[in-house]
Amino acid sequence: MQPDAPILLFDSGVGGLSVLAELRKLLPQAPVIYASDQAGLPYGTKTEVQIATRVAGLLGRMSERYRPRLVCIACNTASTIALGMVREVLEVPIVGTVPAIKPAAAMTRSGVIGLLGTAATVRQTYVDNLEREFAVGKTLLRHAAPELVEVAEAKLRGGPVDRKAVAAAVAGLRNQPGGERIDAVVLACTHFPLLREELSENFGSDVALIDGAEGIARRIADLTRGQEFARTGPDRAITTGPAEYLEALRDSLTRHGLDRIERF
Repeated sequence: MQPDAPILLFDSGVGGLSVLAELRKLLPQAPVIYASDQAGLPYGTKTEVQIATRVAGLLGRMSERYRPRLVCIACNTASTIALGMVREVLEVPIVGTVPAIKPAAAMTRSGVIGLLGTAATVRQTYVDNLEREFAVGKTLLRHAAPELVEVAEAKLRGGPVDRKAVAAAVAGLRNQPGGERIDAVVLACTHFPLLREELSENFGSDVALIDGAEGIARRIADLTRGQEFARTGPDRAITTGPAEYLEALRDSLTRHGLDRIERF
């Protein structure tokens, strides 16, 4: 393993920066490439076949070019659909993003949990299985809020937050039978923690907002334990779309230690 072999974080957009922020706390010395499939955004409206083939194909080509030591799919939608296929294609450790239903079920006192995700994530059998395994005796209410992806990206660009969209997403959970008893909400999209403040204002301070970023960072640290890290250049953000997309986010990327922008 070369010391400068990067950790590759992959997302459809820039929601995975919430994962990168936690990873920096544990492995500040690790070289990172952040890959944004902006040309494929949004994933939540695509079919399972489209997502699986696109993600597996892109990560295969990126792995050939960048030779990462580990790949993290920092996207709930891509992970719940494509994780198995990617693990068959690549010969490096793969870390996926799992909706944090287990910790939410352990935390709830009312027994009612909310889940916000994209349309593709919310309907996945993968989520059904997590509910059966970890939330027995609990009620899991789901709501698809794909519009929050663009709201989060607009916030990162320094634009105004569409608070009506945030309020509508919260109402999508609260207005379901039993929704008034929700005391824990799973943020099942890596974009959504970027709106934690706005979501908390709408849910109220008595509702815990739970995402998997810390757990993902710990898993990456465990899998790379004992490895040598050395940077030979600045950490990069790459995009499958126009470079202008990331240029508009340069300030946010720089705050996350990503000092170079490239087109893939």
